[in-house]
Amino acid sequence: MEIERKVKYEAELDKNFLREIIELSHCEEIERCIQCGTCSSSCPMAVYMDYPPRKIMAMVKEGFKDEALRSFTIWLCSSCYTCTVRCPAQIKITDVMYALKRKAIEDGVYPARFSIPVLDKEMTKIIQSTGRNWEIGVVVKLYLKTNPFGLLKMAPIGLKLIKTGRMSFKKESIKNKKQLRKLLNLMKEETNA
Repeated sequence: MEIERKVKYEAELDKNFLREIIELSHCEEIERCIQCGTCSSSCPMAVYMDYPPRKIMAMVKEGFKDEALRSFTIWLCSSCYTCTVRCPAQIKITDVMYALKRKAIEDGVYPARFSIPVLDKEMTKIIQSTGRNWEIGVVVKLYLKTNPFGLLKMAPIGLKLIKTGRMSFKKESIKNKKQLRKLLNLMKEETNA
């Protein structure tokens, strides 16, 4: 049996985490969170989360970076915006969840073999290289990296989608990839500035 310390000392907290998430989410309002719990009680996914959204907001405010980024909560957010609409402090909670996901992917601290971050990475790679999404390529890479046997289970649905023309083996591409790369580089510079 491994004994694990549950207490975190103030010196271990990341004092810059709140500022970092505010910049990523463009949500200055997070500092106004009054911990009322409206976000958690409104969230249809809260019963499946390891921490309710209210607790994630508290973690961000107090600098519990590791706990917030390693949480399953940020990956289970369904982006329904119910929390954002109902928040009395007008905090864009969904935008904060997106920022936490981006930061977790950037820091490589997402749960291993968890489909959402893998899907994000694979789709981003394909779009950056061709300018378009390629559903079959994304799905195959996703299943190969997360659950190879799931690919066999989904094959009948995939074949129906191909048969009806909803998915294609053909990898489409935009004409001016140079312009796309220039735009992506400008966006990267803007976020790093």
